[in-house]
Amino acid sequence: MRYLFFVLFCLSSISFCYTQENTVKEVDSLYKEDQFYAGVTYNLLGRKPEKLNQSGFSLGFHLGFIKDMPINKDRNIAIGIGLGYSTNSFNQDLFINKNNANVFEYSIIEDRQTYSKNKFSIHLIEIPIEFRWRSSTPTDYNFWRIYTGFKFGYTIAANSKYEGDLGRIKYTDNTDFNKFQYGLTLSAGYNTWNIHVYYALNSIFSENAKINGENLDAHAIKIGLMFYIL
Repeated sequence: MRYLFFVLFCLSSISFCYTQENTVKEVDSLYKEDQFYAGVTYNLLGRKPEKLNQSGFSLGFHLGFIKDMPINKDRNIAIGIGLGYSTNSFNQDLFINKNNANVFEYSIIEDRQTYSKNKFSIHLIEIPIEFRWRSSTPTDYNFWRIYTGFKFGYTIAANSKYEGDLGRIKYTDNTDFNKFQYGLTLSAGYNTWNIHVYYALNSIFSENAKINGENLDAHAIKIGLMFYIL
């Protein structure tokens, strides 16, 4: 939690300093907005197996660049296309292990007392596409914004880690995580503070991942704060 508050403080300070600096610049009638972003989210699992539960605090960190392309004369409506990086952890009671045939198996840990850590983490290269509305002007740097769109992600790394009665078990070669992940996004707020929501449209796991004979269908839901810098 201390680390989370430190990240939020740093992001808001950077945004404030940048806003103050911009107030002394000359008016730019062809201005663009919010081309760099950084955010932190609380990650949830949606549409998960009935007995799968989350525990602890699951965090996501996001940063990247979005090319802002205004499409009207006032330049307060735009299309944004970008490139970013995202790392996401999910603390839960899904046990991931390999059997004697070197195949990954999945089960629910019934007793919470048998482990101290159990999570999986995903690292993504992402392409956000946004339809952007804001109340900005060439001289107003404190404005309302509503950005909605779609985010396409490619998994570059995924790992799982367990620490408990069975020892320390860590895997970094699990190909059962979906390589392509995508979902809907919404960012809305005023000035520095913007609520951000991501809702995945496909599962974190591929069809190869099964639990009790059924597909391990778990979708990512991310809720947090997004900070934008020109």
